[in-house]
Amino acid sequence: MSSIPAWIVTLIGFIAQVLFAGRTILQWFKSEKARKVLAPSSYWVLSVLAAWIMFIYGVLRQDFAIILGQVISYYIYLWNLNAKGIWSRLGLVLQTILLATPVLSFTFLLKDAGAFVDTFFRSGVPAWLIIFGSAGQILFTLRFVYQWIYSRRKGESSLPTGFWVISLLGSATIIAYGIFRSDIVLILGQSFGFVAYIRNLIIGSRNAKTD
Repeated sequence: MSSIPAWIVTLIGFIAQVLFAGRTILQWFKSEKARKVLAPSSYWVLSVLAAWIMFIYGVLRQDFAIILGQVISYYIYLWNLNAKGIWSRLGLVLQTILLATPVLSFTFLLKDAGAFVDTFFRSGVPAWLIIFGSAGQILFTLRFVYQWIYSRRKGESSLPTGFWVISLLGSATIIAYGIFRSDIVLILGQSFGFVAYIRNLIIGSRNAKTD
């Protein structure tokens, strides 16, 4: 991994963040047009693709916090694809690949536990910073856990108000982590989402008042 030029690693990270930003822009645009908060299928399709690329970026950056965050949310994205009726149209081969690859990737990384610990926890990054970054990723990911529980109870894929509140808190933590790690990808990627998160809260609040 060290033989890969830094600019290529950064480019991979930016591609993932562009896809994450794209899902947010598209969701925001459709919600503004409908005048209510929507959870379009495209949001989840782009989420799966971006998570795949971001996982690769985390491995190349040797950043455990990034990897942890993507793995936790990844299967929730797939659940939402299923709730939207997209999963059944993907075919058995693609379904198997999507389900198995994160597990196989972690199995590959953990085949040499000692090397894994040295790479991800003893790479010169203070333990408190790794814990802080991981906490931010977990908090940010909890929005999808909340979204999943809410959607299951409602019987459809949706993005409730609590999702956007948790998004703001988690994003702020990750931005702070990105500043400590001098990671421009995390800083720019998370900063962009602030506007969309706040706007969705405003739209949701107006709908609640109308109802």
